[in-house]
Amino acid sequence: PAVRAKGREFIYGIINLAGYLGAPTIIGSMQGRWEGVVTRERALDWLAEELKALSERAAAHGQVLLYEPLNRYETNLFNRNADAVEFLTQRGLKNVRLLCDLYHMNIEEQNLAESLRQTGALVGHVHFADSNRRAIGLGHTDIAPIAAALRDIGYAGYLSAEILPLPDAETAASQTMASFRKLTSSSS
Repeated sequence: PAVRAKGREFIYGIINLAGYLGAPTIIGSMQGRWEGVVTRERALDWLAEELKALSERAAAHGQVLLYEPLNRYETNLFNRNADAVEFLTQRGLKNVRLLCDLYHMNIEEQNLAESLRQTGALVGHVHFADSNRRAIGLGHTDIAPIAAALRDIGYAGYLSAEILPLPDAETAASQTMASFRKLTSSSS
């Protein structure tokens, strides 16, 4: 309970600051691993309790709380969008959307575009990264079907990149901006 309380207070602080700044969403990887004496069901109950409390605080600031499914090497709670969607729906967590990170999706999803389509209105934000966590175009991810899927579901939110600064930060940023320009010009 003390660890959860500490985590909750930390995220409350982020929500309060973001509310003050007028940020529309709260991005955070609010999860860990379940193991040991805690059952998976109990861990999921705790997760639902915390997401409910955090999402209510976010809603009070006019924000949406984002939950990010991570790959199996980083968590054993939710790795695939469909599983996280089912959890949010079953638990009635209405002010929580998914942060869909293409890097994690590349590891866990069979078809990234189809996963985004199935996630639909629960796509709250997208982290763009290629299969190797570098800028789009430097790995093997085909971005065109992903862009089409986002258009198909009517996604009008922000896009961001969460990439490695390779070969250096400036080159990575330039490559990212070039890929975003290409993506947005092809969607017009």
